[in-house]
Amino acid sequence: MNAEQLYQERLSRYVAAMRNEKPDRVPIRPFVAEFTARHAGFTCQEVAHDYTKAFEAAIRTAKDFQWDAIVPNMVYVWTGLAQATGLRYYGIPGIGIPHTTGFNYIEPPEGEAFMREDEYDALIADPTGFLYEVWLPRVSTEVCRMGVPASKRNNLALVKSAMAMLSYFYAFGPQIRRMRTECGCASAIAGIFKAPFDILADKLRGYVGLMMDMHTQPDKVLRACEALMPHLVHVGLTTADPAKLVPIGFWMHRGCVPFTNPKQFESHNWATLKPCIEEFWKHGHQTLFYAEGKWHHHFDAFRELPERSIVFHCDQDDIFEVHRRLHDRFAISGGIPNVLLSFGTEQEVRDFTARVMREVAPSGGYILDAGAIMQDDTKSENLRAMTEVGRELGLYATPAYNPALVPPAELPSSVESRRQVQGMAGRPVPQPRPGVCYPWEDKVKELPEITGDKDLIKRVWEDIDAFGSVYIWQLLLSF
Repeated sequence: MNAEQLYQERLSRYVAAMRNEKPDRVPIRPFVAEFTARHAGFTCQEVAHDYTKAFEAAIRTAKDFQWDAIVPNMVYVWTGLAQATGLRYYGIPGIGIPHTTGFNYIEPPEGEAFMREDEYDALIADPTGFLYEVWLPRVSTEVCRMGVPASKRNNLALVKSAMAMLSYFYAFGPQIRRMRTECGCASAIAGIFKAPFDILADKLRGYVGLMMDMHTQPDKVLRACEALMPHLVHVGLTTADPAKLVPIGFWMHRGCVPFTNPKQFESHNWATLKPCIEEFWKHGHQTLFYAEGKWHHHFDAFRELPERSIVFHCDQDDIFEVHRRLHDRFAISGGIPNVLLSFGTEQEVRDFTARVMREVAPSGGYILDAGAIMQDDTKSENLRAMTEVGRELGLYATPAYNPALVPPAELPSSVESRRQVQGMAGRPVPQPRPGVCYPWEDKVKELPEITGDKDLIKRVWEDIDAFGSVYIWQLLLSF
């Protein structure tokens, strides 16, 4: 079988499972990060600082293990770009931390948060403007604060980091083609999204600052989450899979119990997250709930979402409870403990994986993976044992299944549910609109009289202006 035939079979298998259906076998889709470096003979520093080596490591690992789908580069933060921008919140392998360590996120002390407690009004009024005027100068060692004369280093940082981001993003297309033509392997996700509440905790107020604000000014926290919603949805939709086959990646961080209490989850996190997920579903996109940590307190809330609208990825929750509580509505992935893969024996991995194959996989809608992203402490022999058991015990007796046909993105059973969800409908459109930095309505006032095709001039201005939005929101979400 050639690579293209393998690709079509594997993509079909993967998509069918995500639709909570039963393909020919359980798809295997490990989220492997620094593990690929060790497997391919690179250091953590090499794959973090040189994305071409990270790409090559992913290709070699996919070839050797023959998985159905992977992420093109799970060592996603390219530290070359982080260094060009001067991002303060990363420890870069070989620069301040050992070169044998993966990149680190360094949350600032409470008093040095990148957004202050009295700045909610500015964020609410214009999130994109706030990111450029307040957030970027604080997170960067190179970018000047507003009101200070721009320096050579400031200008260089903006130009270099923007060009670096463009170069990096354009490299993903050829990487995905290599996965297809050389490995017959599908790309596991497309697009990026984070919950508004998580964005505040991760990159703006910090976790401690946000929890203090939930006691002193919860109304402003809610308004800030609501202000972020349309912009985050815009990023998710504009980076999603145009074919509507693979899901939008959603990394779930500290919005769950015990980081927040149940009332806070309901009033702030879920109230501003649920409409976003519904909006993706209205547009035909599933969302991968990459549920880092434990989320069992919120399974009933997740069940409010339309059937098949998400794929729930199990990290530290009990995979068997996840199956009991969610599988009738959503596909499930993961659940093989990372601790087991890193420190257990091959037999222990085989035994646990076999139990998952017996108790979770038989009804379909399951994708085999570890609980969390695998770094360089995952044992090769254990990951291979997990893979082998998945192949041995993951076969389905489904003679009617045709793996040559990729299941359609618009399943008949889901079309009606998309018409019924509320999503973002009825919410005011912010000004400036998502994807806009400097509105045409303001720019045109500065221009001399326009003759000829005015719509042409407006369209080109708006197309180029949108690059400014891409840069700052990707910096916030992806880097």
